[in-house]
Order: sequence, then structure tokens, then C-alpha cells
Amino acid sequence: MAGQRRIRIGIDTGGTFTDVVALDEDTGALVTTKTPSTPADPADGFMAGVEKVLALLAVDGGGATAADLVAVSHGTTVATNQLLEGKVGRLGFITNTGYEAMLEIARQSVPDGYGNSYFWVKPDRIVPRDLVRGVDGRLDFTGAELRPFDEDGARTVARWFRDRGIDTLGVCFLHAYANPAHELAMRAVLAEEHPDAVVSLSSEVLREYREYERAMTTLVDAAVKPRLSRYVAGIRERLDHLTGEAGPVPFHVMKSNGGVLSAEEVVHQPITTVLSGPAAGALGAALIARVAGFDRVLTSDGGGTSTDVSVVIDGQPTLTTEGSVGAYPSKIPMIDVVTVGAGGGSIAWLSPEGSLKVGPQSAGAEPGPICYRHGGTEVTVTDAHVVLGRIPPHLLGGEIPLDVPAARQGVEALAERLGLSAEACATGVLEISAWNQANALRQVTVKRGLDVRDFTLTTFGGSGSLLLCRLMDVLGVPRVLVPPNPGNVSAFGLLTVDVRSDYVQTHVRLASVLDPVEVAEILGALTERAAAALVAEGFAADQHEFARTADLRYFGQAFEVRVPIPDGPVDDGLLGEVGKRFHAEHRALYGYDFAGDPSQQVEWVNLRVSGIGPIQRPEIRAAPRQVAAGAVPSTGSRPVCFDAAAGYVDTPVHWRAALGPGTVVSGPAVIEEFGSTVPIHPGFTARVDDWLNLVVTRSEQ
Repeated sequence: MAGQRRIRIGIDTGGTFTDVVALDEDTGALVTTKTPSTPADPADGFMAGVEKVLALLAVDGGGATAADLVAVSHGTTVATNQLLEGKVGRLGFITNTGYEAMLEIARQSVPDGYGNSYFWVKPDRIVPRDLVRGVDGRLDFTGAELRPFDEDGARTVARWFRDRGIDTLGVCFLHAYANPAHELAMRAVLAEEHPDAVVSLSSEVLREYREYERAMTTLVDAAVKPRLSRYVAGIRERLDHLTGEAGPVPFHVMKSNGGVLSAEEVVHQPITTVLSGPAAGALGAALIARVAGFDRVLTSDGGGTSTDVSVVIDGQPTLTTEGSVGAYPSKIPMIDVVTVGAGGGSIAWLSPEGSLKVGPQSAGAEPGPICYRHGGTEVTVTDAHVVLGRIPPHLLGGEIPLDVPAARQGVEALAERLGLSAEACATGVLEISAWNQANALRQVTVKRGLDVRDFTLTTFGGSGSLLLCRLMDVLGVPRVLVPPNPGNVSAFGLLTVDVRSDYVQTHVRLASVLDPVEVAEILGALTERAAAALVAEGFAADQHEFARTADLRYFGQAFEVRVPIPDGPVDDGLLGEVGKRFHAEHRALYGYDFAGDPSQQVEWVNLRVSGIGPIQRPEIRAAPRQVAAGAVPSTGSRPVCFDAAAGYVDTPVHWRAALGPGTVVSGPAVIEEFGSTVPIHPGFTARVDDWLNLVVTRSEQ
């Protein structure tokens, strides 16, 4: 009978596959599956995943239907891909008169040094200079009005954009973080003169100083709002059709900050979804690793297009507000993820000098690698793996057959241009991909003064574990943890995520003159906004949780360090404790502090409050331990090349579901499951722990 089960679904849409995990809240049972992504319309792959997992649940527990759904959470790449592809459309920008060149001035930020060029040219602005208009009126940094808002001028500007068909607009006035009055007045004028316009205000997107970053974040928000709104509305409509008379199911979208928000609200904050999928993966891996006993973890999420890496300490991924998506800086709170173009679909190519390169270009889902037989003609990482025998001649348990001869033909053609054997060429492709991933992992650790060798590496995603043995060699990490169903960890992470909203207010003051009353008032106002958002999401007051933080720096520094504000009333003692935490965090990050130097003053910059609505997380249960008798079960063997010089060796293949807790597999071996493969190189050992994770270490000498 429909409606008797309580099913929550997490869906993560990637470049190649859409990953799905369903949780039966009554029994705690988890069901996972994958379906090919549909880049032309990602909603098609989304709905196919919902229907596929419901069918599996019906087989597993009997009678699961769409009427049993109590929540659907989604990690989407719609906003991310739009920005990475630079498809921002025609935007208009409204700012103060005299500051129309703000985007052109920008920042002197040179990516990766100057390279071989004598000059570095700034990239094209997100809004060309001819689509920027100024409106008179001015506030000071406290929010006090210096010149009144020019309503007549604002109407002229609104009509100018309307007459030219510019329907997506960002508004950023100086010091709107302190007082949004002029921006609200501008929106009111636009509503009258240009009612079809999609408008983003900086005072609502990012209530924080630094006008260039605030303007860019606001314009990015405006740019992705139309497409994301259509996408979310389309899924909402199709979900409602699926559930029918049972009524609408709550639909949440993953945010970059490690929380989710209802689809109805997230369309008003589209910028918050730009790292939706990678954030879910980091959170899912953090929970799995913590249950397994590891609290200092590096996560590596390998997909078809890219690999996303992050740092987890004490179960919590690190956050940043200094991120960017493609060429566009974004100061919204986001899990600090570094993305490198090193996925299964990354293309191998030759530079003009004749050197072998891998990525960042990707074959994606369409046409995909050569072995997919969808028209791909360029060698990819997946083609190299299949030629070397490290992955089977099929994906998803046989659902997607792979054309091994075609892949070999492509690798041989590339190898001939390099003067190498096919095996040496394929091994070289994988070696470069491994180093690309290793460099990304070093980047997220070294910049925080962390030693990569102190961490456990957790690999997941469809391709994330294929190179783990080489990563151990390159990085020197002591162990690698591979969760069960690693290809679905991001989707699993969506079921572990609380509802979360972040609010910020700039309040620049030296610590020596900081007024506890003012701080308390600002934190109180931010907390009220966070509480209102939680109420709108359906959380009762006794369920609300709040996290307070502050951004501090030494006077004269250009960037801040974020530290937590302890619970309790705001008084001189609490402010002093925050200062102590700042000194300690500064030393951890940079190797020094000025705690004992009275000449170096501490400056407070931003106050932040996050409102958190907790949800029921899946329980990760220990599997029953059974003493295995005899040899480790295998499904056969195949020739696998781990070293081009050594050639192919007959290698046992194990089906992961048959390996219980305590099982030890020594390399060379290949461990396969529905959505992923783990090659165990000679000299390495994989042990199955009580939670069915693979823990890979170097074999004892």
C-alpha cells in the first residue's frame, strides 16, 4: 500500500553519471544506483534516477512508490557549468555615478604567475563597459546618507536597459552592506519601469565590504538566476506529476556552504549553489571517515570531468569565502574545494613542443571516451585504464559495454606520435593524471601549513580510486580509505546535510575600541534573520542551532582569518577570547602571531551567523564480522598492466560485495563493484574494515 514507507532520496548530477542514494528512514536501509547524465537537459537524468531507485526499492522492500517520498535532496552542476563555460548572457550593471569602471579596475590578480608572457591581460569583464550605468546618490561606510538617491536618474537608467532588452541586472552601490536603502529604492524603480527584469542586489547577496568582490558576486548571482530557476521549477513540476495525489514532496538543493535549502528559496540565492555537488561529496566522505575512526582526512572525488579535493579536520570540511568558479570570484561561504581537470573523461593531448598532457579538456558524457562508442575520437584517462586492464570491459555491472579494441587503437595512434609502446603511453597518461591530482591535494594542505602525510586520503567518485596506489607513492600518505559504493558518496552526502543559511555584516573596528553592545546588536540581528529563514523551512524554534564566527586581521593586513565566537553573552571577556583564538589560528596558518606585541593591533572586520536546521542522518552500521575460511573469493582473473616495463600479469579480480569485514586482499589485484573499480598494485594491501570500507596500505616488508 502506497505511503507506508518513508523514503528520502539524494541525487548528485555529474558530468557523466547521475548518482542516486535512497534511505528508508524506518529500517535505515540504503539503496544506491547510477544512471547516465543528460547534459542537454539534466532534469531528464534526474527523473530517470528517481524512477530507477524507486524500482530498486520496490524489489528490495516491496511496494515503494513515489507516494512514499518524504524528501528529495539534489546536488546540481547547472550553475557551476554555466560559469565554467562562460555562458553568462547579456548582463547589465548598475552602480554609483563615477564608479562605472569598477569592474574594469578589478584586482591585480595574476593566475599562476606571468608564465612566458611579458604582460598579463585581464580577462573580459562579466559585464562590458557599455552595459554599465551609474545612478547618483551616496552613503558613507556607516550607512549614513551623504547624497540622496536620484530617483529620476534611476528611472532613466531602468528605461535604458528595458529599451535595449537587457533583462538580467545586478545592482551594487557603495556601502550598501551598511545600509540597503538606496539599492531597495533602485529595485522599486526597476519593478515599475522594467518589470520583466531579473534583479540581484548586493545587500541581499553579500552584505560585506570590498565593492569589487561584492559586485562580482552579485552579478554572478544574477547571471545564473534565470537558468537555475527554470531548471529547479522544471524538476519541481515533474516531481509533482510523479507524486500525483500524494501531494508535493519537499525538494532541497545543496548549497556550497555545506547545507541545503528548499528549492523555493534557493532560486532567490542561486549563487549559493555553485559548488553544490563537490560540497555534498566532502560532507559524505567526512562522515564515513569519522565513523571509521579517522578525523584528519583529505577527500578526493574523481568523476568523469574533474577531480575535487578538500580537507576535513575533526569531521568538518574547511570553509572559505575566497573562492571562485572559473574566472569569476565569489565571496559566498563555501566548502574549500580545489578542482582539477583530471577525471575519467580528461583528454590526453600533445603540446606544440610534443609533450604529453592530460586535461583539463574533457570528453564528458557526450561523446565521451573512445571506448564508450558514442563518437569520441580522443584518448582519455578511461581509455588508458581499459587498455591496461585496470577497469573491466564494461561499466555499471555490465549496463554500459566498453569497446576495448577501439580504445587500444586510439592509444596506439597516440603512442606512435610519441615513439612509445601502447602500454608506456597509457601508463604515462595515468601518471600525469595522478600528479595533477596530487598537486591539487598539496594545494589544499600546504596553503594552510598542513602536512599531507598526516592525513588519511579518502577516495570516491566513479574514477576517484583508480590511481590511489600512485597517489600514496607520490604524496606519502600512510593509508587510503575507499567507502562502499564510492561512486555514490556525493549522493549519500546529500542525505547527511542540514538546512543551513549564512548571514554576514561588515563591522570594521579595532579590538581596542570594539563595543560589546554594538557587536551583540549585530549578532542579534543576524540571528533573527537566520531564525526567520529556519522557520520558513519548517523548523520549530527548539530545533534551531546557530554558529557565530568573526573575521579578524592584524591592522594593515589585506585578508582576514575566520574564528568561532563562543556561545554566551557578548562582553569584554568573550571578545578577548575571540582575540586569543585569532592569534592561535594565525600562528597555525602562517607560522607566527603578534599575541605579545602591543604595537600590533587586532582589527575586527566581519560578523557572521549561520542558522542550522538539523535533519535525521543515515546511520552507518557495522557489518557482521564473519571468519572467512580458505582463500579470498574471486570472480576470475584477467591480464592487467601495472608497470609498462613489466607488462601484463595475470591478476585476480574480486567482487567487492563478497568481501566481508576482516578480509585482506594483497596486490596485484582488482576489486570491482557496480559503480567503481579499485586496482591494488603490487606491494599494497587492502583490508575490509567493520563498516565495509577498503583501507589500503603498503604491504609489510
